[in-house]
Amino acid sequence: MFENIKIIKKFDPAAKSYLEIILCYPGLHALWLHKLAHLLYRLRLPIIPRLFNYLTRFLTGIDIHPGAKIAPGVFIDHGAGVVIGETAIIGSGSLIFQGVTLGGTGKETGKRHPTIGKNVVIGAGAKILGNITVEDHVRVGAGSVVMRNVPAGCTVVGIPGKVVKAGDGTSDSMEQMLEHNQMPDPIAKVFSVLLEKVETQQQLINKLYEKQQLLEKSNSNPQEDDLFLQEFIHGDGI
Repeated sequence: MFENIKIIKKFDPAAKSYLEIILCYPGLHALWLHKLAHLLYRLRLPIIPRLFNYLTRFLTGIDIHPGAKIAPGVFIDHGAGVVIGETAIIGSGSLIFQGVTLGGTGKETGKRHPTIGKNVVIGAGAKILGNITVEDHVRVGAGSVVMRNVPAGCTVVGIPGKVVKAGDGTSDSMEQMLEHNQMPDPIAKVFSVLLEKVETQQQLINKLYEKQQLLEKSNSNPQEDDLFLQEFIHGDGI
């Protein structure tokens, strides 16, 4: 309980006091209510855990299935529209923004939701789907769709999600974890490479054209050409 409060104070510059965090942060309230719902779920009580889940979603806008396993020290920032599936697992120190989905990919049974490691940052609107593992210290860019395992320390962006920055598995500083504007843009990189190749090919075509023009000029005699045309017109060439 207190670890969740501490991580909010650490990551959110808008948090002015602990009292404000306790009273005004829906992500914190959702996690507290989930702890109770998860306890009742493990006791195999019917209906009641899902009723707590329904109440939590009504009060906070955050939908966490009672079966999800969430370690202490997780921060759900803003939280509106966050959905966490039944078999999802989230490690401590992870930061989840609004609109994130930790969901499944079909009607399969068993473990069907993601496993999130420690100190993972999941940007707003990102979707992590299926029984995959996102290892420690990973950053997932806003709006990304991740459907494959992600090694530790990597940065993932895009649809589908691609690793655009490999890591060594070590932790980032708090400033680096929050610098979402520093995410690499793989699409821009691809277009930059293609543009460079097009420009190189255009230069080669221009050089070949110049050489062809010089060759044609060196092999042609305008006077002979005019004489040939005149003879052909007057019938001498037939």
